[in-house]
Amino acid sequence: MSFAPDITETLSRARADLRMGVPVVLSGAHGDALVLAAETLDAQRLADLHALGGAPVLAITARRAQTLKAVAYDGDTARILIDAGANLAWILGVADPADDLKTPMKGPLRAARGGDAVLHRMAITLAKTARLLPAVVMLDLPDGATFAEQNHLTRVDAVHAAPVLAVTSHLNPVVSARLPMDVSEAGRLHVFRPEDGGEEHYAMEVGHPARDTPALVRLHSACFTGDLMGSLKCDCGPQLRGAMAQMGAEGAGVLLYLNQEGRGIGLANKMRAYSLQDQGFDTVEANHRLGFEDDERDFRLGAEILKTMGFTAVRLLTNNPAKIAMMEKAGVRVTERVPLKVGENAHNQAYLATKAAKSGHLL
Repeated sequence: MSFAPDITETLSRARADLRMGVPVVLSGAHGDALVLAAETLDAQRLADLHALGGAPVLAITARRAQTLKAVAYDGDTARILIDAGANLAWILGVADPADDLKTPMKGPLRAARGGDAVLHRMAITLAKTARLLPAVVMLDLPDGATFAEQNHLTRVDAVHAAPVLAVTSHLNPVVSARLPMDVSEAGRLHVFRPEDGGEEHYAMEVGHPARDTPALVRLHSACFTGDLMGSLKCDCGPQLRGAMAQMGAEGAGVLLYLNQEGRGIGLANKMRAYSLQDQGFDTVEANHRLGFEDDERDFRLGAEILKTMGFTAVRLLTNNPAKIAMMEKAGVRVTERVPLKVGENAHNQAYLATKAAKSGHLL
């Protein structure tokens, strides 16, 4: 019998620690490393890190490295060497593109080459899934287990963590209850909770959609600014309301509300992207400068929810072919793509044009 956390629970602890600025230790097959999130790093912990000696690095994604004209010798990752005199402002300047246009010359940046970057990739993934900037300060440790125990730090076994990070966390149904709405008095809200402690996701049944025929379905990613605040910078709010109205008009449907704000990068990073857009970058360029891919969402979550609820075929309300492909790959048949072209205005015309030109949306 053991009450110790399993690897999924340990990873959840590690994410929480990084968000609070607490270091974690990654232990791999070829060594151990101390990891601190660049975004939550403070001057005292940076000084403590330098006091340990060694050669710390700032691990960033290849997307961010390309912006900084640094070489990503590890393919999708770059290990930027941190000089002994590097202060917190320098690290944050490399990690965060907010002031790139004010101080474009951050280098010359020297990147490490050779050796193993497995732990660096994993650390960046942890930062991403913690909704932090994808940049981490790392230092090799001779004995990570002892260091973690002495400093009461969370220690993650990278060998066991890798397969867990590679798959979508299983979703468990928590509860469902009747919810009358303006589009249909016959509504029912289902709540699903991932096993990894991440955000919950929701399924809203409108009417009584049949399970033996393709249901009208919308996969909607959470958008606080558009759905709740009425933002004119995107078309999310009108799409949400348009989808619900169409389901109400047809008498049945399912709206999946997935908590993947900002194309999966979280609200804080989405606001960073908005700030970069105000500097003249489009949506995709802003994400890349932050170190993210065009779209970090995982629509397999939606497929799992639908299958759990008994749906195997859908008519999908979407302008995004990527959603169709991922649903089909995840085992949910898409019998029809139902267009959802609403919400264009003077503030989001460039945004919609970028979605069409760079993300393949059918607008």
